[in-house]
Amino acid sequence: MSVLYIVATPIGNLEDITKRALRILEEVDFVLCEDTRVTRKLLNNYEIKTATISYHQHSGAPKVDKILEFLKAGKNLALVTDAGTPGISDPGAFLLTAIRQQLADEDISIVSVPGASALTSALSLAGIGFDRFLFLGFLPHKKGRQGVLKEIFASEHPVAIYESKHRIVKLLEELTKMSGELSLPLEVSVARELTKMYESFYRGAPEEILEQLQSDANNLKGEFVVLIRKIN
Repeated sequence: MSVLYIVATPIGNLEDITKRALRILEEVDFVLCEDTRVTRKLLNNYEIKTATISYHQHSGAPKVDKILEFLKAGKNLALVTDAGTPGISDPGAFLLTAIRQQLADEDISIVSVPGASALTSALSLAGIGFDRFLFLGFLPHKKGRQGVLKEIFASEHPVAIYESKHRIVKLLEELTKMSGELSLPLEVSVARELTKMYESFYRGAPEEILEQLQSDANNLKGEFVVLIRKIN
């Protein structure tokens, strides 16, 4: 029997990894990485010598077929993302689907090794009101974006999304505009660079958060988790 381990890795601070995850990363035959350079920094930090194989959003069918062949041959693999838990707004979900569809008759186990997640880290800082929420991952860049924004305002629950440094300003501008047009005031929380040296957490109306972020160019660097709650 072969095993594919879904291994959560730190979202910033390299100490945020479990002993189990480290043991598995050392014991498997290969580590499947979103970016081998990023993962190698983590492995080197813990003196883990396991060979790495790249697997990311641009990996085509030949790479997936190669991974499936490893599993059929009895190899044990660990799937990691650059930061956090694989499969959450991450190309690992496509690989898992391919394994379940194409290797359904093979003796293969898929095992979760839980750990750090930017989503749950941000929610743990949010306070009251986020015991139920709608997670929408990364918003579309263009096509379908307005439809998802409308879904945010229509949701009966608070909404959690991921956003990059390239579009965080655009998102806050869109939320400000739609909030005014619909007369639906929002409370927005933005977690930036969680667990890293410059970790920041902002809360307020979207226009207030936008002003804070734009007050210093450094505030617009990094990755963001955005929590959105309508004020009734």
